[in-house]
Amino acid sequence: MPQPILEMRGITKTFPGVKALSNVTLSVQPGEVHAICGENGAGKSTLMKVLSGVYPHGTYTGDIVLEGEAVEFRSLSDSEAKGIVIIHQELALSPHLSIAENIFLNNEVRGPLGLIDWNKTNFEAAKLLARVGLRENPTTAIKNIGVGKQQLVEIAKALSKRVKILILDEPTAALNDEDSDHLLDLILHLKGQGITSIIISHKLNEIKKVADSVTVIRDGKTIETIAKGEVTEDRIIRDMVGRDLEHRYPDHTPDIGEELLRVEDWTAYHPQDGGRVMVDKVSITVKAGEIVGIAGLMGAGRTEFAMSLFGQSYGSKISGRVFLRGKEIKTRTVSEAIANGLAYATEDRKTYGLNLIEDIKRNVSMAALRKLESAGLVNDNEEYKVANEYRRDLNIKAPSVLVKTGKLSGGNQQKVVLSKWIYSDPDVLILDEPTRGIDVGAKYEIYTIINRLAASGKGIIVISSELPELLGISDRVYALSEGRITGELPIAEATPESVLKLMTMEKPR
Repeated sequence: MPQPILEMRGITKTFPGVKALSNVTLSVQPGEVHAICGENGAGKSTLMKVLSGVYPHGTYTGDIVLEGEAVEFRSLSDSEAKGIVIIHQELALSPHLSIAENIFLNNEVRGPLGLIDWNKTNFEAAKLLARVGLRENPTTAIKNIGVGKQQLVEIAKALSKRVKILILDEPTAALNDEDSDHLLDLILHLKGQGITSIIISHKLNEIKKVADSVTVIRDGKTIETIAKGEVTEDRIIRDMVGRDLEHRYPDHTPDIGEELLRVEDWTAYHPQDGGRVMVDKVSITVKAGEIVGIAGLMGAGRTEFAMSLFGQSYGSKISGRVFLRGKEIKTRTVSEAIANGLAYATEDRKTYGLNLIEDIKRNVSMAALRKLESAGLVNDNEEYKVANEYRRDLNIKAPSVLVKTGKLSGGNQQKVVLSKWIYSDPDVLILDEPTRGIDVGAKYEIYTIINRLAASGKGIIVISSELPELLGISDRVYALSEGRITGELPIAEATPESVLKLMTMEKPR
């Protein structure tokens, strides 16, 4: 076997009160795609931040050996000078600069007098874009291209630095299936050019597609490294969570009562284009104790329906009627929707669901501060007590509710979002992509929470792009296509094929 291009030996990293990594080892062969798996909070991203110099030498113990030579990185610049480039889950691009400017930021192409040579910059950027399969004009502003293309610009930027080891942290978390497939094909293409890649991902099917070997980390420790021919989803899951997950979804015996919510002829137009219908006369019902799934392809109108229903947070010229327990209610503002028994957990928890610079305590209470008021002031002791109860009840992994929410893993952030809306005591809870970006173990916990809410008599609406998830947790499924409901199936009759057929049904022309 050839000498590893990278070895990390005995890496230990401690934060105040938390040992994030404990004697972690990692060995990567030249030219391979090496996957790192683990639950959210297992230490995957921390390990890569040690490798790339985000956490500089001296803040951890252990050794990094690159191409047989011990290295000590004190900054990102140090690691990049050695050919190690990391692309974080949150893309580090400036939206108002052009593609070319972003590619060569802090690595500018200069002419004889030290000034930036813009012609050469754009020419070199165009060549790099061609390598990653993009045909965009290099002068296009980043804000004018989609997330999938932005991810490819990040890779082009890495190639400009003569990358040897490319680290990708959850590279497809925010991408649709088509963009994800293109990115994975590009990783394999770069492998053919001799570039080594380390990919962190919770999507096990993607790992099986591209990875030559898989290292599993659990609770900050290396569990094992699995060779390509031995990689199975069950083995990875067992290593990640420390147990077999015979059932991906917890047992759910529905106790369905009377009709709780009824929406009739709900219609919403695009907020800027008043002639474009986004939600077209949607009618649905939800019963007490029922989990109702909404399936649809990207752009089908699922989120637009949910947001327009919840306080008209999206859209224009909104019309339709909403009934709760047979009585018509109004949901013209978010406050009115909450007061009338609706709650909506957004698909974008980092931007709209949480205040990441606030602590857990404040995030849990923010949707129902009225319940904590006394003489016009928030009772801080009661707020602390309530948040602590949810921390224990929902198993939020944090030493205290005073921890900043932005420091939590994705799964634990999602539990804080759920805590916030559960505390508002809604009759109907709309969950938009409730498990996006979290690992299989955390997903199971979220499903368990959803089942508990349904068992307590709440009506639950789940929007998900993962069809197996919808079929695994729902009691009934609606399909949405081009803003219209195209069908409704009880879970006993819902198969991937039958639902997908409804999801792809075109509107009559």
